[in-house]
Amino acid sequence: MRICIHRGTKEIGGTCVEIESQGKRIVLDIGLPLDATDPDEMPLYPIPGFDQPDDSLLGVLISHPHQDHYGLAYRLPEETLFLIGEAAQSILDAAVAFMPAGLRLKQVIHLKDRKHIELGPFTITPYLVDHSAYDSYAVLVEADGERLFYSGDFRIHGRKSKLVERLIADPPTDVNVLLMEGTTLGRPDTGKGFPTEEDLVPKFVELFEQTDGLTLVWASGQNIDRLVTLYKACRKAKKQLILDVYTAHILRATGNKRIPQADWDGIKIFLPAGQKYRIIKDKAFELSNVFKPYRIYPEKLPAAASKSVMLFRPSMIRDLDRIEGLQINRLIMSMWSGYLKDERNKPLLDWLERRGIGLDHCHTSGHAAMGDLVALRNSMEKATLLPIHTELPDQFDQFFANSQQVKDGQWLIVQNPR
Repeated sequence: MRICIHRGTKEIGGTCVEIESQGKRIVLDIGLPLDATDPDEMPLYPIPGFDQPDDSLLGVLISHPHQDHYGLAYRLPEETLFLIGEAAQSILDAAVAFMPAGLRLKQVIHLKDRKHIELGPFTITPYLVDHSAYDSYAVLVEADGERLFYSGDFRIHGRKSKLVERLIADPPTDVNVLLMEGTTLGRPDTGKGFPTEEDLVPKFVELFEQTDGLTLVWASGQNIDRLVTLYKACRKAKKQLILDVYTAHILRATGNKRIPQADWDGIKIFLPAGQKYRIIKDKAFELSNVFKPYRIYPEKLPAAASKSVMLFRPSMIRDLDRIEGLQINRLIMSMWSGYLKDERNKPLLDWLERRGIGLDHCHTSGHAAMGDLVALRNSMEKATLLPIHTELPDQFDQFFANSQQVKDGQWLIVQNPR
């Protein structure tokens, strides 16, 4: 068995790993690099089967529904077989109606926790993990008597931490090569660990209770763990949570009725102009009609502001500015704070200053802290460790035994560790 990390040995995002055995191949992830400006213009990786169908490419596995792991999948031939979690596929399907980042796949095998998939010479075993993307997997690939484990993106401080704790306590044995993410290497707080999702609840409650007018929370509509956190905080603070139609569809697409849904007590649904335009343009009126009983309309927002928390994204600024008499006192950023340095968010900062809206930060990482990386690595201590999904591959030697730096595009033979 041979492997090639086409992208990801020295950057976060854009991950793509090719594995070959007996003339057959599979690919783990086909991500869009974080710095990509036009995915249509990006050259595809030099992998047979990406430009046109090739019988030797047996399948492309998408570990989780984040663009830096699936973002170029739309450019592959429609005959391509994809392996992805069922809920993850539903989330990408639901997103198509609202944004270009959605993805509809035609040929699919669904990943299920620890259920083997036989594909040519490969045996693939998915492991459901904790991550800020819903339905995320690590994966064990076996062929030719060798075993490779790919961590994907993971953490142990989310709402599914027990999944990774179980993996570390009962890992696959005799792993030859471990591809492990190192997103948080170099961050000042990674050594002490990150707050859990449950730790964030009282912090949100405190901020909500300090706010007289409408509280905005800038968070991803696909970060299901964070939406659960916000709902719990709203209930404790006696506030209603206002979600947009897109986010309501994402929650519905998970198929999990144990997480907040539009018909739950304390939830209202708002239709921003951008989403309304897409619905009218595509004549997809069922997308909004299904949530009609739970809608809150712009003219009702001023009176409800003091008892409401609204999920926000910068594209909603015009919607809020059009509502006469709407008092907005606070924006809580619940994402990586580094996004504020992006020039594209300068209009948001200008808007906050113009409106006199306070800015707070309440967030935890979607990626494993240093102690958790060490724990996973030690659970497969005999495996050769290859850095991936990291900007600091040279630091792996400082923290992990038996690590080997490789370059993008370099082929390696998977064999017994030294």
